[in-house]
Amino acid sequence: MGRFESERKDLIALLESKGISDPAVLGAMGSVERHLFVEPAFINRAYEDSALPIGHEQTISQPYTVAFMTQALGSKKGDKVLEVGTGSGYQAVILAAMGCRVFTIERHLGLLAEARKIFDRMKLRIASKGGDGTIGWKEFAPFDGIIVTAGAPEIPEALKQQLADGGKLVIPVGDRDVQKVVIMKRVGDSYQTEETYGFKFVPLVGKNGWS
Repeated sequence: MGRFESERKDLIALLESKGISDPAVLGAMGSVERHLFVEPAFINRAYEDSALPIGHEQTISQPYTVAFMTQALGSKKGDKVLEVGTGSGYQAVILAAMGCRVFTIERHLGLLAEARKIFDRMKLRIASKGGDGTIGWKEFAPFDGIIVTAGAPEIPEALKQQLADGGKLVIPVGDRDVQKVVIMKRVGDSYQTEETYGFKFVPLVGKNGWS
């Protein structure tokens, strides 16, 4: 039995009890080893359902939050997905494990360098760059899905414009203390939105985010 295998199984059972039902999401979260993405001091807490610090005043999101947002995105194998806020790299690897073509942007170059090491070790072809994620990644647009892992004051127009027809944007929106997750679907030139209850994310910083 591999390291933390029973803890990972317990986490999946907990996620199912909290309403995560997408088999692709549960399969990815059951196979990706979250302990590879946390700081050594927190390795024994890697499978708790809690956010943990990863340096640069950033966190690896609570597993339920990752599962909830990934399920809301509804991505399937072969979809082109943009992630804004690479952080530890965990969310990007979950999407890659689901068969998505992943593009990810991180403004903290130290975090990006660490995430890239993990991508390389796992032999994953994840496109990544340092920069302002609030303006998206125009060269590779449109995207079937865009997932934002930091809280924004409002939805960046650039990200809306980079969604493919039928594509979904999942983004936390609110003030600096609490945000609701907004799920926006593009239908031609219009957008359908639904909002869910509160989460807490680090602030989305950039031209179209917090200064």
